[in-house]
Amino acid sequence: MGMQGKRTASGALGASGVRIQYGALCWRRQKGAVEVLLITSRETGRWVIPKGWPMSGLPPEKAAAREAWEEAGVKGMVNPVCVGRFGYMKCLSPKSSVPCAVTVYALEVDNLAAKFPEAKERTRQWFSPVEAASLVDEADLGKLIAAFAPPPDGRAAPIGADDDDGPAL
Repeated sequence: MGMQGKRTASGALGASGVRIQYGALCWRRQKGAVEVLLITSRETGRWVIPKGWPMSGLPPEKAAAREAWEEAGVKGMVNPVCVGRFGYMKCLSPKSSVPCAVTVYALEVDNLAAKFPEAKERTRQWFSPVEAASLVDEADLGKLIAAFAPPPDGRAAPIGADDDDGPAL
């Protein structure tokens, strides 16, 4: 994982000492069906989504997109609306782990590069959302993947100040 612009695990603290991370749920439409890209973790070979620490100067969804590039060779359109969150214990060493809360952003994949920073360290594979959900260890991530349904055009519609569906005040 490239370290340029990244904070250390201890620098990305949230409430109660939980470390904050941003993840990318990389997806595409293949023959009319949605597929989700999973990658293997470097340490244990588990199936995971690309994720990492906040990056100075980047909003969360852009940090998630950068992680998707570094860890999976993904380029595409990231949706700025969070699709969900999950928690897990990140192993920092054989005797040390920290609780992490991951905010996830959907990224519609336009291009999958053959050469990318962590290409020699990870395997990547496309799965149906149901199969991908069954392969990840984190139950909340599995639920998020299984329930994922991209917007029809791949990106959420902006909410304007004049969009008022409720009663006048």
